[in-house]
Amino acid sequence: MTGERDLNALLRNMKPEILDGTFVFCTVPASEPISTALNPQLTFREQEGTTLVILREEAEASGLRYAFASRLITLTIHSALDAVGFLAAITARLAEADISVNAVSAFHHDHLFVPVERADEAMTVLRAMSAAK
Repeated sequence: MTGERDLNALLRNMKPEILDGTFVFCTVPASEPISTALNPQLTFREQEGTTLVILREEAEASGLRYAFASRLITLTIHSALDAVGFLAAITARLAEADISVNAVSAFHHDHLFVPVERADEAMTVLRAMSAAK
């Protein structure tokens, strides 16, 4: 199944869902293996080190320093990886509401990490965007 490319259809049918848990961003040296005790939601290798997005409880249990306590919102529409403007429209609207977001595109869906204390407000913004289309 190919993902949706039409921007209006993407916005209208995004159906945001908020996942349980508080996620945090950690970094470990690139040369260090990732502990098998961790179950990262996201792993990304950069020159400076490997970023892990994991549940806060996992970070604390492993003694990892972390930043950006966030909730994870998944936009459940299957968006095409080459869709144009979807995340730009969403991040611009969240910016207008002064809500920071770290957006991640995966194979099937787009995902938004938003500050814990702003997650409900972000969901309200997303639902309003969807209803307006």
